[in-house]
Order: sequence, then structure tokens, then C-alpha cells
Amino acid sequence: MSAQKADVIIVGGGIMGASTAFFLRQRGMSVILLEQGLIGQQASGVNFGNTRRMGRPVEQLPLSNRSRDIWLKFKELFDADVELLLNGHLRVGFTPAHEERMVKYAEDARSFGIGMQMLGTKTLHERFPYLGPDITAGCYAPYDGHANPRLAAPAIGRAAMRAGAQVFENTEMTNLEKDGGDFRATAADGRVFRAPVALITAGAWGNRISTRFGEPVPMVAKAPQMCVTEPVPYAIGPTIGAIADVFEQVVYFRQVARGNIVIGGGGHEPADIEKRRAYVNPGRTLFKLKSAPHVIPAFNHLNIIRVWGGIEGYMEDSRPAMGPSARVPGLYYAFGFSGEGFQLGPGVGDVMAELIHTGTTTTPIDHYHIGRFATPVANAA
Repeated sequence: MSAQKADVIIVGGGIMGASTAFFLRQRGMSVILLEQGLIGQQASGVNFGNTRRMGRPVEQLPLSNRSRDIWLKFKELFDADVELLLNGHLRVGFTPAHEERMVKYAEDARSFGIGMQMLGTKTLHERFPYLGPDITAGCYAPYDGHANPRLAAPAIGRAAMRAGAQVFENTEMTNLEKDGGDFRATAADGRVFRAPVALITAGAWGNRISTRFGEPVPMVAKAPQMCVTEPVPYAIGPTIGAIADVFEQVVYFRQVARGNIVIGGGGHEPADIEKRRAYVNPGRTLFKLKSAPHVIPAFNHLNIIRVWGGIEGYMEDSRPAMGPSARVPGLYYAFGFSGEGFQLGPGVGDVMAELIHTGTTTTPIDHYHIGRFATPVANAA
């Protein structure tokens, strides 16, 4: 069977793989994108849908800002409506220590254009009267927002195909190896794909592939625990996240235009990458239902109509593997974003396309290099 060839093979069709395929085509490079299921079916399609910048590590904000510029042009670039609402992001706290954390972050991130506003108790409750009485302070980022994750990656994937990318869904890759000057990817049905460059954007499965090339990373698969309410009159506005001192008490939510409220938090559950299954623990949903009314008391009167989980890859240091391989020329990685990848996705794709095409990138990503996990080799005696 003759091999199908391109300039770049991308393994993994989430929002990052699809975005990279699109932006590589904008740079005139031919692309083969291999996805074991459907585009955006895994972490890219089951996450909370936040397009926030506030609260991210300061080192990540240049990448986040680059991604925001793409989100703002989403319809123009990808010819699709993904229900992007730029209604802001509100972080709230219950104690002086929570307020101190927000103040410090606002100061640290001041130069990145997020426009954060610290709000005291009186102003906060006047501006958002539905908040619970125990909330004492908040930080508001007016330019952040949220979008529908079920729509975003598939829309980018379709745009990449229209731009000329070869996209192969339901194509399980059984082997990827360096074969001479090319990478050779073999699918379960025997099809073969070749390219001098390979990019791994396989999410929770990324470690399996990097390990084949001698670059294992400390990553585990976890399932976010999400739920959504019945539709109610639209009233909330910004995405809201509450600071908590116990991880299971973390809760965040957003209201979509049709009125449903998507709620996340309550911790994670293990995920099975062998069976490609994520499981919802009812106890996690109960954690959210207990915590959410402390933020908005009216949540006591809402009904949950659906729950779901997904499969995400979480790094030990919560930072992704992004950039070139430390061992194999022509091999690149962008995976392990630890539940923080949805907003970053389009920007990651743009950066990786730039890096692959030019050998460098204008956005700093050296701190994400996979070489940080390399095991030191002891000197011979």
C-alpha cells in the first residue's frame, strides 16, 4: 500500500491539532491530521468552555493573549458561530486571604491587558445583586468570556479541511516511527502516512507517543465533572468562579444565551484511556450542588438535567509539553495542558504552525519544553 504524504503529520484532532492544521495551511504547508475518533470528541469537546485569561499562570499570559486575538476573529477565520460570549469573568472570595490572593494576582498580571478590577463588598453586591451574602470580595476581568466547546474544535477542523488539510477521522494510529528522513504513521487498517515533521497533539494519549521516542512525561488522565441546569431567564452575565480552600469546594459556572447554566468543579475522577471512557461520580455533582448556592443562593431552586465527564491529561507540574522534541529532529509536542487548554487552543495552533514553519516563535514557550522531564545521566566513574 502506497503511503500518503504531506509536509506535516499531526496526531490528535482536538482544538490544538485542528488549529495547527489550519494555520499550517495558511502558511502553505501540506498537512495530514489523524484522529482516532472524531474531531473535538475528547477533552476539547467536554470541558467547561472558559475563554478566560484571568487566573492563568503569568508565564502563560503571552500565549493566552495570542489565543484571545484569534477567538475575537473566530467567525472571520473559521466561518462558524461557537456561541462566544464576551461577558467577562468574575472571581469571588469569602475571606481576607482570598482577597489577598486576588489582589496579588491582579498586580502580577497588570501588564498583560486583562483589565482586572478589584471590587469590594459593597460594589460587588451592587453590581451583581444575585451573589450570596458571604462573598466579601471579587476581581472582575471584563474582556474574558466563554464559548461552546462542542462546536469549537469541529468548526476549526472543517475550516482546516476547506483550506486543504487532509483530515482522517476514526483513524487509530498503531505506530509512529522515524523512518529515514520521514516519520511513518501506520493506521490500524494498514494505511500509511509519511511526513518529515510530526506533531503530537494527542491530549491524555500524548505520553504514550512521546514515550516511544524516549521522552516520557509524568502525566495522568483525569475526568472533569460537569453538569448543566434547566434553562432559566438569562441573568448572570460573567463566568463566575469561587475561590475555595478545599479542592472539592471549588465551583464555577456560566450561563449560555438560551438560559442553561453549566457548572464545573467538585474535583476530578480517574479516566480510562484504554477504553476511552470517563465516568461521572454522583458525589462530585453533589459537591457542586452544595457549593454553588453559597455563591448564588438561587441555585437552590434549579434542577440538573445532564451530567458528563471527559478525558484530560494532567501534568505533575501542571505545565504542558509544548515545542520541539529534545531527542528527535522534526518531532514536536503540544499536549498535557492540565484542564487549561480550551482557551489556549487556537493560540497553541498558531504558535506551533509558526514554530514548524520558521523554526522559531514570537511567543515565549521555552518553559514548556519536554526536556525538563529528561532523566539526568550519571557521569561514568
